This record gives sequence, structure tokens and C-alpha cells, in this order.
Amino acid sequence: MSQGASVRWWMAVGGLALVAHVVLVRPRLFRWGATDEEAERVFPGDDEVPGAQIHGTRAITVDAPPERVWPWLAQIGYRRAGWYAFDFADNDSIPSATRIIPELQAPEVGQIIGEEGNAIRAIESPRFLLLAFHHPRVAWIVKDGLWPRFGDESWAFVLEPIDGGRRTRLITRLHYRLPFGIHLLWWPLFEVADLVFQPLMLRRIRDRVESTVGEPEPPCRSYRARSS
Repeated sequence: MSQGASVRWWMAVGGLALVAHVVLVRPRLFRWGATDEEAERVFPGDDEVPGAQIHGTRAITVDAPPERVWPWLAQIGYRRAGWYAFDFADNDSIPSATRIIPELQAPEVGQIIGEEGNAIRAIESPRFLLLAFHHPRVAWIVKDGLWPRFGDESWAFVLEPIDGGRRTRLITRLHYRLPFGIHLLWWPLFEVADLVFQPLMLRRIRDRVESTVGEPEPPCRSYRARSS
């Protein structure tokens, strides 16, 4: 096979692999763990980002009631309890918490808990936590390199009791709107990481919750708030 033919062959293979990823693999990864019903249901924050191009619903079953899962969500965030995933990248290498932190159990609407600007938009304990950010213009941030901050996002964490309240479905719903021209940055820098990050985060939250079953009930106070 000539060098030119070899290049064309590899280009064809790469093109087929890309099509297979977009058509077959990518939709499954954006629905990791979620049932058809969960993927199609309306959740808090679905109206936060009109015109979003990126949509994802991920889910996992936790062998504990929502009241035991909620404290791990209440303390989530950058330089708080962490995101339970890529600490080296999303929490300045500070290990995510492996225990309930009492002083972080009172999140407030408007509080910024994400390094990229994710703020708490709505809370209903122990049912859901809604985060969002809106960056109408691309801003470049210098931190261990040069990183863009862009777009509009809503990110909901929903806890649904199942099996008579003995277990929980932990569901995340993501919507993301990209500014024109930023798509080439999104896929290699952010989408690939997101496809790994969210399933890992859900598994680690589940493992933390289930490892504490049998211990004293963690603090979980009921409250509801939403920004106007």
C-alpha cells in the first residue's frame, strides 16, 4: 500500500470511528445509568438554559434513603467537600471529603461553589440541588495554564426515593449552551472529561454513602429556596 493510500485508509477509519462515536457511543454516555423514563422526564432547571446544545441525564442507585445522600450533596463544591472525582483538576488537588462536614451543611441560594462560576440556583432538601452559571462572553482564566470560561449551564442533582424510601435514585441533569465558535474547544477539553467525570462522581458519592450505613444518621434539615 502506497503512503497516500495508507493516509486515506486511516482517514477513512478515523471518520468511521468519529461517526460511530457521535451516533452510537456519545448518546449512551450522556445517558449513563439513566432509564428511558428518567432521560425524558422534566427536572428542576430544564428551563434555565434555553437553546442548549448539550444535554445529559446520568443516574445511579444508592442503597440508602435520600436523607443519607443529601448531606454529601449539601457540602459539594470547589474548596468545599470537592466534587468526588478529579481532585487534581477540579479541586486544586485537595482530596474530596470522605466524611460529612457539619459546617458545610447549610448551602445558600446564590452561593458560588464551582471554580468556573457555578452558583446554587435552587435548593429543596432532601430532594434536589440546582446549580447554574451564565457567561455571555468568553473569558480566559490563568490557572495552571490558560482556560476559557464560557457558555450557560444548568446542573441539577435530584434524589428520588425508591423501594419504599429505603434506597435512592441519584440523578443528574445537565444542559449546556455553547457560544458560537467555541465547539472546537468543547469537545477535546470539556466533553471528554465530562463523559468520564459524572459517572465517576456518582459512583464515589454512592460508595461514600453506602460505607456509612449503620453509622449515626448524618445531619439533614429540610429547607427550600430558589433565586428569583
